[in-house]
Amino acid sequence: MKTLVTNDDGVNAAGLWVMVKELQRVGRVAVVAPQQERSGSGTSISLRQSIRVTKVEPQIEGVETYSVEGTPSDGVIIAIKSLFPGDINLVVSGINRGPNIGHDVFVSGTVGAAFQGYLHGISSLAISVNAYEGLDFAVAARLAALLAAKIIDGILPKGNLLNVNLPNLALAEIGGVEITKLTRQNYCDTVERELSSEADSYRIKRSQDSFHGNVGSDVGALQLNRISITPLPDGSVPASLRRRLQTLAPVIYRELLSP
Repeated sequence: MKTLVTNDDGVNAAGLWVMVKELQRVGRVAVVAPQQERSGSGTSISLRQSIRVTKVEPQIEGVETYSVEGTPSDGVIIAIKSLFPGDINLVVSGINRGPNIGHDVFVSGTVGAAFQGYLHGISSLAISVNAYEGLDFAVAARLAALLAAKIIDGILPKGNLLNVNLPNLALAEIGGVEITKLTRQNYCDTVERELSSEADSYRIKRSQDSFHGNVGSDVGALQLNRISITPLPDGSVPASLRRRLQTLAPVIYRELLSP
């Protein structure tokens, strides 16, 4: 069995390969990711067209790697159904540049790829860092490996989807791990009109307004410099899973801090 790593930033994204290196400590890893950035693609799949898949040279020796001329979801489905049938026991998507919080999870290619693993009955993680520049992926990669180990060992229930967001801070500055819910906000709702001589055009952009997180929300955790772990789908998470995660949160934090 092996872990499938994917993302929406493209097969050569730095965050993906930092995470692959850490996940190799847990078990075998394969990479199937978009040929180029596909942010904002959500759970979109490419119907009624062929999807080119190319085996490429990995950045880490021995990691079977494919680029996909399609969406992140395309890559996960092809990996599960065709490239590695019956051999994937965990899907990890990321490490994403920028947070995937609130209703943004429904348009995120990072979360969308992890959703495809979940929809196929496979434990899945989406990992994001709350910054776009000057990112340090080391803590996120280490956390991904810790969570992967707990899923593989059966300490965390299998077949679930966890959306993980980290502050872009050194480990010593992170204030803990919090089990959260989605904040009820959307920051992909700004529309700019672009005038031209031929026709009007519009551009959908992320709002510059700050998120305001309530206690217990993903945004609230990040504002307190804590790691947010949100089990999804948000409205149908079993109470038993939340209780298990709440019990494990301080354990995960201590393990993350340990040398």
